[in-house]
Amino acid sequence: MFSRLLRGLRSGVGLRLTIWYSSILALSTLFLFSFAYFLLASSLSREDQEAVVAKVRELAGVYQTDGLSGLREEVSLERTAASKDDFFVRLAGRENKTVLIHVPPQYQKFDVRSLERVRPNPDTLWLRVRGRQRREALELTSTFLADGYILQVGKSTEERERILKYFREIFVAVAIPLVLLGLIGGMFLASRALQPIRNVIRTIHEITRGRMEARAPSPKTGDELKELVMLFNGMVDKIEALIRGMRESLDNVAHDLRTPMTRLRGISEMALQSGDNLETYRESLADSLEESERILKMLNTLMDISEAETGVVKLDIRTVPVSEVVHDIVELYHYVAEAKSVTVESRVANDILMTVDPMRMRQVLANLLDNAIKYTPDGGRVCISADETGERLAVHVKDSGIGIPSTQISKIWDRLYRGDQSRSQKGLGLGLSLVKAIIKAHGGEVGVESEPGKGSTFSIFLPKTKTSL
Repeated sequence: MFSRLLRGLRSGVGLRLTIWYSSILALSTLFLFSFAYFLLASSLSREDQEAVVAKVRELAGVYQTDGLSGLREEVSLERTAASKDDFFVRLAGRENKTVLIHVPPQYQKFDVRSLERVRPNPDTLWLRVRGRQRREALELTSTFLADGYILQVGKSTEERERILKYFREIFVAVAIPLVLLGLIGGMFLASRALQPIRNVIRTIHEITRGRMEARAPSPKTGDELKELVMLFNGMVDKIEALIRGMRESLDNVAHDLRTPMTRLRGISEMALQSGDNLETYRESLADSLEESERILKMLNTLMDISEAETGVVKLDIRTVPVSEVVHDIVELYHYVAEAKSVTVESRVANDILMTVDPMRMRQVLANLLDNAIKYTPDGGRVCISADETGERLAVHVKDSGIGIPSTQISKIWDRLYRGDQSRSQKGLGLGLSLVKAIIKAHGGEVGVESEPGKGSTFSIFLPKTKTSL
């Protein structure tokens, strides 16, 4: 496991995260120890000093009451008791010469004779006499008695230093494993935190090698890294859809341009072989112009379909009445329907709204209405209606035409597909593909119900607008 963590930290980011995490942990541990050590040392020092002050007051009271003999007796009792918390006691005359002194056995290490060389200063509360080991000291305080004598009481810091040394040893014993544990924990956390990033990098390498279907596994953390991976996968999905759409468009264009290009070539060859007949030249140019227009229209339609399917089409979304869009299309195809004696009826309430790109929606309805009129026999009927169901808006184009065989219904949305009954009609076979692509770009769906000989009903379903008139 440790070697795997090391491999996961080969990147500079992982190493830096581990170093930062371990450094912060080590500094935090050191700070907490220093703070606890300071509190403990202060508490022990305060307790010792309070005990010394209490003792010097006690002995000063004895001296004031019973004189030197009483103090000597009290010190003798201290020497006899030999308690663990024994105190150093010294009584000095006016010239700082020792009159009475009590040095417990454990205090023999201190140079107490140096006290005669340094007269106590009333402004100095505490004096320290060093022992053989510089860490230990005899800490004492002085009080000036009424007759000018000086009473000094002190206590060794040895016990205090022993406790602090034990505390330091415990800290070292705990801190080293704690820092090592923090280092390993930092490596583990850095490795886990960077795993989604490594998955993304690995996926990018696979994609650059040609595996466009590769995706980074989504982490189950629910944090920003998961959102990053999801956005990355979504971006790759969109890129793949764009590339797939481009390939399909190129394949369709390459396949379907052969026929018109061959026809253009044939028209040109016939014109060249006709000699100097100007009328033949005119007819050839007219046919070439018509064929070029057809090719251009097919290319533009294919581009529109590809843009809509891949999600890069720019939509001018607005909220408009459905009746307004339907009325414009019905007016546009009025004369075409009248020429075939086909009745076009609109049944759309004025208060039904849709949030769409009006121009693109007119394009959709124009294709559906054009097909309905085209495949409806003379004297037939076409009806456009709209209704709201749940959270969706539905627009239906129903005709009484020739219908669509059930075997062809699933194919009519494909590009350049033309059924057997439609080959006699003019068209590119791209109208329904464009309808489906535009509706999909709006977040909607398309559907069709048809029965041969009885007509078809094409339906588009869009998310319903929350605005009403």
